Amino acid sequence: MSDYGDDAPHNDGLDEQVLEEDGDYFSDDQYAEPEEQPQKKAEERVDVDKMEVEEDSNVNKRKTVRDLAIPREKRTTTPFMTKYERARILGTRALQISMNAPVLVDIDGETDPLQIAMKELAQKKIPLVIRRFLPDGSYEDWACNELFVDI
Repeated sequence: MSDYGDDAPHNDGLDEQVLEEDGDYFSDDQYAEPEEQPQKKAEERVDVDKMEVEEDSNVNKRKTVRDLAIPREKRTTTPFMTKYERARILGTRALQISMNAPVLVDIDGETDPLQIAMKELAQKKIPLVIRRFLPDGSYEDWACNELFVDI
């Protein structure tokens, strides 16, 4: 008796019957080389180079990455670093320092990569750029030394 009750249907040996009829499930035919497909006739082949594409003037063309960038003079976001940007910048820079990236400030015997990254941020020496995406898909790039940081 199972926890689920005895009202479950029984096989009555049907699985064994199927196994005996089918034989080997992994036959050598499955692993054989695929047969070569016959080549299409010359009339059936399509020459992609000669295909003509009609352009509709109403279709919006996709903008490139550079088209989506907003110039420095027209930035609209705040010049303050958010706590999320600060956390990501410090974590990224601490990881770089722990992987033996050159330190850009005087460390004064400091060995903790996070503390060194915090010193670099306080002195605005971190060589990273923050990309802020806007709802329309465009973005603004801010260098870490351009942003005001609450330490």
